[in-house]
Amino acid sequence: MFCYQCQETAAGTGCTECGMCGKTPEVAAMQDVLLYVTKGLCEALCQCRAEGKKTPSEPDRLVTENLFLTVTNVCFDADYLRDRIALTMDMRDEVLENVQVRLLLSEAVTWQPADPSEYEAKAAEIGVLAEQDEDERSARELVMYGLKGLAAYSYHADVLGAGDERLAEFMERMLAMLNDDQVSGGQLISCALEVGNYGMLAMSTLNKANTEAYGNPVATKVDIGVGKNPGILVSGHDLRDLEMLLEQTQGTGVDVYTHGEMLAAHGYPELKKYPNLVANYGGAWHEQTKEFESFNGPILLTTNCLVPPKDSYKDRLYTTGVVHYPGVKHIDGTYGETKDFSAIIKQAKQCAAPTELETGSVTTGFGMNQIFEVFDKLGEAIKAGKIKKFVVMAGCDGRHNTREYYTEFAKELPEDTVILTAGCAKYRYNKLNLGDIDGIPRVIDAGQCNDCYSLIMTALKLQEVLNAPDINHVPVVYNISWYEQKAVLVLLTLLSLDVRRIHLGPTMPGFLSEVIGGLLISNFKMGTISGDVKADIEKILSDARDPISRTTIIGDLLQEYPAAGDILISLGLGCVGCGSALTESIEQASVVHKLNPKTILEGLKQGLGGVEVDVS
Repeated sequence: MFCYQCQETAAGTGCTECGMCGKTPEVAAMQDVLLYVTKGLCEALCQCRAEGKKTPSEPDRLVTENLFLTVTNVCFDADYLRDRIALTMDMRDEVLENVQVRLLLSEAVTWQPADPSEYEAKAAEIGVLAEQDEDERSARELVMYGLKGLAAYSYHADVLGAGDERLAEFMERMLAMLNDDQVSGGQLISCALEVGNYGMLAMSTLNKANTEAYGNPVATKVDIGVGKNPGILVSGHDLRDLEMLLEQTQGTGVDVYTHGEMLAAHGYPELKKYPNLVANYGGAWHEQTKEFESFNGPILLTTNCLVPPKDSYKDRLYTTGVVHYPGVKHIDGTYGETKDFSAIIKQAKQCAAPTELETGSVTTGFGMNQIFEVFDKLGEAIKAGKIKKFVVMAGCDGRHNTREYYTEFAKELPEDTVILTAGCAKYRYNKLNLGDIDGIPRVIDAGQCNDCYSLIMTALKLQEVLNAPDINHVPVVYNISWYEQKAVLVLLTLLSLDVRRIHLGPTMPGFLSEVIGGLLISNFKMGTISGDVKADIEKILSDARDPISRTTIIGDLLQEYPAAGDILISLGLGCVGCGSALTESIEQASVVHKLNPKTILEGLKQGLGGVEVDVS
């Protein structure tokens, strides 16, 4: 096997014996084959559309689910994956019947194994390492991992009946493209950024789906202790599963607790109204082997973040949706159906109440609307100098000791900074007592990784309110931790918005080659973390930028201030998009166009607002 899609990949280069996540070589092989035949299905769908023929809707959900099944910590069941491979090939063949022109279609569209025993041999041919060129492989996998994250967000919206068919068609087009050997290099990087563009659509679609179903989140203190009743612990991300369980446990004497990223559920009015939703238990996903054991009652895993269970609680673990593990009970139910949780409720009644891990509370529920409601207060604090910076510390948590860095980073941040967070990265610091600034908590938790949209919209709102030239000139900086493919999508979404100076850790992705990683670093000024907390804080919070002057190179100016392009054109420098112009200084370009450099500099100063410009 070879897999390097998550942050914990062995030695930072790739898992080759067994996945650090716990998946076996057999599971890894089945996932590779599933992606292969899914790309074949997508080729058939795209060719069908190119010929002007209508395609059925069923494959859209199948493709979305297949991508989600291969996200880290979702499916560990090789037999289930074999069934999905067969189902996907059957659907591919049905679509192919309507395709007239087949000459340019790849083998993935026509591959017909005589028996499932051939799957593993095929996996050896078509896995990640089938692409020999390291940089081509890196670029292709960057696109693939972004698509997996996109599928996860799309899936959650689909479950609530609010999916967007544009997302499905885009994923299918990109998967078909990945089978084209002629697409390479810069084209793939462009595709990755296009995935980021659709990431914004997916996040906004999911935000709308969640808020229409459950109301706009409100800031809520959540108990982290335990009660005396037996309980059911819900982990993962799926709010619809939680809602159905809350309905079915009412009046049963069984309490419902959230775990991991399900903490965010307590902020939604239509979920927090249930009195049987009592508390959050434990922390991030990687602590579950300890926390699931001490919970005493049954656990429901709704999406990704499953760790191979211990025998001590395996008989109390239930999966649903895309999550599967051999020997673990699975609760069936598809889109729009009401799932039957009677078995898990029956078992809960026979269990002891949870063992207490901690007491107190944490605050969540700062979704976009809640943040916007206090924006006047935020603006006043910024103008008064009481808030100097917002530090985005969103993303994933993980098992590495190096992730203690984020706890120390939060502790050492100056008191005039506010942390914006989403995802399970928050468990490294959301239980610290960091205080508030004029009633504004210094840790603003927007919710799940699914809710990074709220943080992006907060930065864009600041740009509007502060009349900043672009998103890079608002008091928001980024120190993001990553683990799996949803975090890759969030990164691509930020890059597609031209967000610069993102610091990514605790390590750079193993799937980024030196060349591809270098492109992201040079074009977007991405940075890593050093591990020296105080030095990193000084670097990340620094506003140090050289003033714009006669000697400023136009290419550097446009990288730093994208809005400057339109300003320069309006001032008479119409060739700013030309390759040679990008290497010229403002003075050199002005001379070529017989313009006064001082006039250009004065125009930039006026057009870019508070940017320092030396007009001498």
